[in-house]
Amino acid sequence: MENRKRIAVLMGPPALFLLFLFVLPLAIMAVFTFRAGSFGAQREVFTLDNYREFLANPSYLRLLWRSTGIAFIVSALSVALAYPLAYFIAFRVGSRKVILLTILVIPAWTSYLLRILAWRLILGSNGVLNSILLALGLIDEATPILLYSMTAVTITLTYVWIPFVALPIFASLERINRSVLEAAADLGCAPWQAFLRITLPLSMPGVLGGFFFAFIPTLGEYVTPLLVGGAKGVMYGNLIQDQFLRGLNWPLGSIMSLAMLLVALVLMALFVRVVRVSDLVEG
Repeated sequence: MENRKRIAVLMGPPALFLLFLFVLPLAIMAVFTFRAGSFGAQREVFTLDNYREFLANPSYLRLLWRSTGIAFIVSALSVALAYPLAYFIAFRVGSRKVILLTILVIPAWTSYLLRILAWRLILGSNGVLNSILLALGLIDEATPILLYSMTAVTITLTYVWIPFVALPIFASLERINRSVLEAAADLGCAPWQAFLRITLPLSMPGVLGGFFFAFIPTLGEYVTPLLVGGAKGVMYGNLIQDQFLRGLNWPLGSIMSLAMLLVALVLMALFVRVVRVSDLVEG
């Protein structure tokens, strides 16, 4: 009974927090999907026309799958770039871990908007990239080569999420028992074999956590595509923003949001299942 009371006391506030700030808003959004008309008009009428409109327009689903692909690429690039960084800090720097982790986190202290605007200046006509290309004689006039494209969105988002992806990977690497690696070396295991058979599998929870750390926010991203993507870098989050703020079509915007949430949940379930299967194989 005492353990149950402790669990209730510890889990009660977080459960209430999730209930009122996550589950309840999702339920309200689900109710909005059945309401007719835009915001403030005929809200008492319930209909399925919003779902028919969403499914009948292939551009909505096409942009959703495109944004899913971009989120996957950004997350994969972030993991690929963050893993060597986390590995170096966990195994190679010794007592300087705190200093390097602080340096890694410092950019996150800066405003997110300022970092995006900085990349807009870097990729713009008068930015660093154009200045270097002009100095090398590779171009004749300054033009925004990468700005206002999906490439600019991918580069900027990858830069933003690398520190956040590196932290869970570093935490997983830190939990690895070093004696296991020493035993592998004593048994004649090459360093690359020890990495593939021991370090990488044991760090997969951190890799998976870091991947979704980047994937879920990127899937609904709308600020970065708006500032550096332009018309060619529009993502699904921009469409949802337009429905809520400009079109005031909250029912259709709610359906789009729930569709995006469904995609994220399905992918998370698939990844968790793959990790469980791989754990069984390793065992």
